Amino acid sequence: MSEPAPLDPGEFARTLPVSRETLERLQLWLDELRRWQARINLVGPSTLDDPWRRHILDCAQLVRFLPPETRRVVDLGSGAGLPGLILAILGVPEVHLVESDRRKAAFLLNCKGKLGLHGVVVHAARAEDLNLLPADVVTARALAPLEELLPLALRFAHARTRFLFLKGREVESELTRARRSWKIEARLHPSLSSPEGRVLEIEQVRAIGTEPDERHAP
Repeated sequence: MSEPAPLDPGEFARTLPVSRETLERLQLWLDELRRWQARINLVGPSTLDDPWRRHILDCAQLVRFLPPETRRVVDLGSGAGLPGLILAILGVPEVHLVESDRRKAAFLLNCKGKLGLHGVVVHAARAEDLNLLPADVVTARALAPLEELLPLALRFAHARTRFLFLKGREVESELTRARRSWKIEARLHPSLSSPEGRVLEIEQVRAIGTEPDERHAP
């Protein structure tokens, strides 16, 4: 099967309707990504052949699964701001970007300033070393297998936190392995950006052997 033609901003906006100002901010983020990519490896070089699909649409599709009351998102292993910075551009009021690589954190701070995203907070630290207020939603993309990701994500959760993880073809195997240690109520959604991608939405999770009201205790 041949690769689809690269997605352009107009096609993106027809898939996920956004304002012209939001499109301009997304383009500015992409311009900054290309500029910094020449100095540090923020994303796979080949993905920049189709960035509106591979990065922007891939991350922006998460807005479909944000609870209506979402105000605070914690994004683990943000890298180039994927998906957290994209969600901030799309209007999430408070987004915490957790990125331990200080060069990538510098890129995120640069984008925060260039885009005027006052609700973005960049944490140049490991998730294990942070103590943040609980989030309404915790996100991650290509950070770690689910069995390793859940203990990190639960550090930033309260009883109603939703977890949204962008995953690939191995997601069902990851769920099987994670369920050896965790009781998980999850749904898998097809990705808008890739036939092999999935959005993993987790609403309930607790360690096996704990009581239900302790479900967000690692």
